[in-house]
Amino acid sequence: MAAEIKVVPDNTLNSEAAQEFQRAAQSAVAGQGRFAVALSGGNTPRAVFSLLAQQHSADLPWDRIHIFFGDERYVPPDHPESNYRMANEALLSRVRIPAENVHRFRTELDPESAAKDYETQLQTFFREPGQSPPRFDLVMLGLGEDGHTASLFPGTSAPNETTRFVVAVWVEKFKMFRLTLTLPVLNHSAEVLFLAAGPSKAGILKEVLSRPAAALPAQKVQPTGGRLLWLVDQSAARLLQVRSQV
Repeated sequence: MAAEIKVVPDNTLNSEAAQEFQRAAQSAVAGQGRFAVALSGGNTPRAVFSLLAQQHSADLPWDRIHIFFGDERYVPPDHPESNYRMANEALLSRVRIPAENVHRFRTELDPESAAKDYETQLQTFFREPGQSPPRFDLVMLGLGEDGHTASLFPGTSAPNETTRFVVAVWVEKFKMFRLTLTLPVLNHSAEVLFLAAGPSKAGILKEVLSRPAAALPAQKVQPTGGRLLWLVDQSAARLLQVRSQV
């Protein structure tokens, strides 16, 4: 399916993203009794999570929502750089979600064991037949200025993984391991929501959306039978010729 591109005013991106989360959650719960979402890290999602806690703490069925993570830095869960800690502070600790509905990377294990453990968590929860990847109702992703998404970085093996659902990858420029969902999982999702905000993302956003030959990791996210929505603010979209397609 072709990507949908929605350009919104700079000051409405967070509310638009929160509304999309709410819509997807309510639709999934109505259709199958639960909502499984993979969250992303970064400053833009933090603001979205805070808004969800402020405005949707009472009108979403949090007992039916299951939280996973698209990637994680290999740091303790209480570390300032932990995606789990950020999501917990901005959202999870502020809504009535059962502790057992939050599925974090166990970074107290070594990197490879943590990746295998998360893959087991996914298989246990989703119970997909055979070797089918888990099917998230929503995956939230960001866009790095080098074209990475989740922890699928250019020049690493992670974007080329075809069989594993979760991998540990050494990212040389950060001198650390990252844990990440792989493309087989991302591309099996019912919906992928990319968020891009601010003028610093304008150049890479244009490259990702206008130059398919670049073969950047973010360009490889193409859900099969799912929806791909780019929600971007006007500052990030300033170099795009197509302003909006939805």
